[in-house]
Amino acid sequence: MFHKHIIGFLVAGLVVVSIGCTKKADKLEYGLELKDTLRINLQVEPPSIDWNKATDTTSADVIFNIMSTLVEYNLADPELHLKPSLAEKWESSDKARKWKFTLRQGVKWTDGVEFEAQHVVDGWERLLAPATASEYAYFFYNVKNAKSYTEGKEKDFSKVGVKATGKYELTVELEKPMAFFPMLLTHHSGLPIRKDLIAKFGDRWTDPANLQTLGPFKLKVWDHDKAMVWERNENYWGEKPKIKNVLAYMINDSSTAISLFDAKKIDFLPELPSTELESLRKRKEYREESILTTYYYGFNTKKAPFNNVKVRAAFAMAVDKSQIVKMLNGGQIPLNGWVPKGMMGYVDDLGLKFDPAKAKELLKEAGFADPKKLPKVSIGFNTNENHKRIAENVQAQLKTNLGVDVELKNEEWKVYLKSLQSDTPQIYRMGWQSDYPDPDNFINLMTSYSENNHTGWKNPKFDKLVEDGAAELNEAKRKTMYTEAQKILTETDAPVLPVYTGVTHMLISERVRNFPVNPLSRRIYDGVEVAGAEGSSLK
Repeated sequence: MFHKHIIGFLVAGLVVVSIGCTKKADKLEYGLELKDTLRINLQVEPPSIDWNKATDTTSADVIFNIMSTLVEYNLADPELHLKPSLAEKWESSDKARKWKFTLRQGVKWTDGVEFEAQHVVDGWERLLAPATASEYAYFFYNVKNAKSYTEGKEKDFSKVGVKATGKYELTVELEKPMAFFPMLLTHHSGLPIRKDLIAKFGDRWTDPANLQTLGPFKLKVWDHDKAMVWERNENYWGEKPKIKNVLAYMINDSSTAISLFDAKKIDFLPELPSTELESLRKRKEYREESILTTYYYGFNTKKAPFNNVKVRAAFAMAVDKSQIVKMLNGGQIPLNGWVPKGMMGYVDDLGLKFDPAKAKELLKEAGFADPKKLPKVSIGFNTNENHKRIAENVQAQLKTNLGVDVELKNEEWKVYLKSLQSDTPQIYRMGWQSDYPDPDNFINLMTSYSENNHTGWKNPKFDKLVEDGAAELNEAKRKTMYTEAQKILTETDAPVLPVYTGVTHMLISERVRNFPVNPLSRRIYDGVEVAGAEGSSLK
């Protein structure tokens, strides 16, 4: 996922007016009170909170606060070990090819309906259904017959390897062993659903009036392009949230957001402009964290000139990643391979290194001794100050090092996502933030059947290495497989240009305690506490 984005100044201005119209300092919009409310900035309108279809971190931030997963991470644990959630316990057999999950009893949806194993099966059936067209269906392709069902070859879902073998028992059979399979159940794509609600409300099932959930909060207000309100779920099966409400604004302009933070109108800013980091670092509210991410450019291998591997390699070798990282000045680490630093499988000595002379030679070998004879080239990115700075830097480097002129094209986030699916730019910006802390999460992103692979590139050898790596229980052998796969991806075929692995920069108000900071950037606010008024202390 890994997308924190910006939509335009007009919406930000409207939010500013609204925020500034409260009558008393302790009174907020939507009838909320300051002492009961955490105020955060989502930055943009979530494209979708339909968890079978959502693909971005903004939507995921909402989903993880209103829904519970079967398994979750102990976010206070540096090793991010798994812990029970909707599933109380799990066990494997047949060398991690068969799994049994015992579900928690007495859990109720927000409308009082009891949660049961069939709701999980229903969620997976909808996720894998061809008609859903989920970009995350491939996450579950190792489930027996799941891939065949999504591709329409297997019509009978009962042949897929997931069964409710009791009201509170779920069994899963995989095609191949997978020791990290429970990690997949921390992701929003495989969450349980209520078929009855989707049948009744259709695409409007995620509207606040219709939505029923299982998480620590429930969606109370969705004021589109402006704000959301999540309200404490008093019937939550776990420990109740410390706060009554989360007020989630959608403020797209970074300067506006910082001004509102300074005016004590917002408690949390999740992304800061790189141009202001030097001064913001000096503030007591400043926090930073290393996160498991890959920031990259993809080449559309179906469009000229990037249907030629030598052209792709030339462009990759003409970009000095260290220059980009130095410009950002945010602690990012240049990435040559594909798996981010801090994760098993990370190898620094991979990828096409910066070499302008070799880049020009490759371009010449591809038939473009005169760069002006290249087809017009454009770089697509979603509207965001930092993405723009990076794109402008890459544009300048390509001009200096290759003599190539490229155009820049930015689009608002929701529009950009649709462009990636319908008409992928020749070069496109994207990022991936870890859904689960295993290299498979990054490597399988670029398989031929991944709906998140927008390059059009396919390599059967790469696919097999990824699949065999996921099934391999010996860690040393897995590393070898993943190194070979990364070499194909970043050197031999080069459909992608990895740029850096990231650090995120935040401002967190002093009135906030127990804010969730972790390498997955998973923001679940059930443990957060806030002081009621500025200067007061928590009790």
